[in-house]
Amino acid sequence: MSFTFYLDVVIGGLILGGLYALTAVGLSLQYGVARVLNVSHGEFIMLGAFATYSLYTLFGISPLLSLVITGPLIFIIAFLIHRTMFQRIRRTSPSIAAFEGNSLLASFGLLFIIQNIALLTWGSDIKGYHYMAQSINVFGTSYALNRLIALALALSTGIAFYLFLIYTRLGKAIRAAAQDRDTAQLMGVNIHKVLGLCFGLGALMAAIAGSLISMMFEITPTIGLPYTIIAIIAVVLGGLGNILGSLIGGLILGLVGNVVMCFSPALSLVAYYLIFILLILLKPSGIMGK
Repeated sequence: MSFTFYLDVVIGGLILGGLYALTAVGLSLQYGVARVLNVSHGEFIMLGAFATYSLYTLFGISPLLSLVITGPLIFIIAFLIHRTMFQRIRRTSPSIAAFEGNSLLASFGLLFIIQNIALLTWGSDIKGYHYMAQSINVFGTSYALNRLIALALALSTGIAFYLFLIYTRLGKAIRAAAQDRDTAQLMGVNIHKVLGLCFGLGALMAAIAGSLISMMFEITPTIGLPYTIIAIIAVVLGGLGNILGSLIGGLILGLVGNVVMCFSPALSLVAYYLIFILLILLKPSGIMGK
C-alpha cells in the first residue's frame, strides 16, 4: 500500500469526520445541555440539504452563500419548536427523567412530520446537483474541490463554535447550564432562553452539515436517520455534553468508517455499532467524559 493510499484514507476519513463532527456537536448541545434526545436531529440535516438544493437549482444561489440563509432560518424554526413544544413538555413533566422520555417520544413524532413535509415538497426521487466538482491534485491524489471545501468549512465551524463556548459570555452560560442548570439559574442565567438557544444552535449545526452534504452527495427526504444514529454514537464516544469530545468523536468515526469502506463499504455502519457497544460496556462516560 502506497503513501497515496494512506493519504486518501486519511483525507477521505476527515471529510466524513468533519460532517459527523458538526452533526455530533449539534446533538451534544440538544441532549447534553437541553436534555432533549432529539431523534429528529438528522431531519434538520435533510432540511438544510434540500433548502440548499432548492436555492441553487431554482435561484442560482451558491451553496456556500446559502449557508447564511438556511442556517439562520433553521435555527429560528428549531428555536420556536423548542419554545412551543419541548419547553411545555418540560413544565408538565414531574422530573428530568420523565422529561427526557417524553421529549424522546415527541421528537419521534417530529421526525415523521418533517420527513413527510419534505416528501410532499420535494418528492421521493433522489436529488443532486454539480457544484465545484472539478478535481484538485493533493500529493498525487485527486479530490473533488467541493469535498475539500466541505472539510475546511466543517472543521473551521466546529473549532469556531468551540472557541465561542470557551470565550464568550453566552458560551459560558451554556457551559454553566450543562454542568448545573439550577446553580446557573441562581447565578442569573435565563435557563429557558439558554436551553432554547442550545436546541436552535444544534439544528443550525445540522443545517450547515446538510448544506455541505448536498454539495457532495445525492439527497433524499430519508437521509436524516442514519446521520442521527452516527451523531448519537459520536456523542457517546466523545462524552455526553462535551463539545470538544463530540468533535473528536465525529472525526474518529469518519476515519474508522473510511478505513472500513476501503475493504467493505457495507460494514461501515456495523463498525460504528461495534464501537458503540464497546463504549457502553467498557467506558460509558466516553473518551473525554469524567
